[in-house]
Amino acid sequence: MLSDRQKALQDLLTDTDPEVREAVAVALEKIEAGLQLDRILEILAGDDRAMKAKAILSLGKIQSDKVFPALIKILSEPDANMRGLALQILGQKKDPKTIMNIGKHLKDPDPAVRVHAADALGNFPDRRLVPHLAGLLENEDDALVCTALDALGRIGVPEAEAPILSALSDPRPSVRKAAVLALVELDS
Repeated sequence: MLSDRQKALQDLLTDTDPEVREAVAVALEKIEAGLQLDRILEILAGDDRAMKAKAILSLGKIQSDKVFPALIKILSEPDANMRGLALQILGQKKDPKTIMNIGKHLKDPDPAVRVHAADALGNFPDRRLVPHLAGLLENEDDALVCTALDALGRIGVPEAEAPILSALSDPRPSVRKAAVLALVELDS
């Protein structure tokens, strides 16, 4: 049955409409990535960093609950780049069951991973995240504070207004700018 879908889609690769051809290419890429899930999981267990990074990105294209355990497992790896990449994919997938795993990395030892965690949480419209992200606004890391403000704005709930307003008086121009941009994102 899956091969029937692939065959039907492949026949449309020569469609006269370019938008149809583009949609077919995207659909085939997702289907083929799903078929390769076992191979992707094998690569994730290996030591080749470049291949592992590509495998993590491939998991982002697969629509299956089977990708979440693999991504969550990567969050415990010593390589900060792999943790950060996994956080990005988890944020894009927006599965509420992963919020706690993502949130743990707001305290990751690597600054870039903390930024990726804050950014990923901004994809979840969950008011319970506001205190966790607001707690980052006193941090010395400008990138983390700005990302937390952006995430608060994207979450968009009224509870985020007070912490964002307090950041308007931060001595750092980048933080004040991020606060202004975050205010625009809030729901009325």
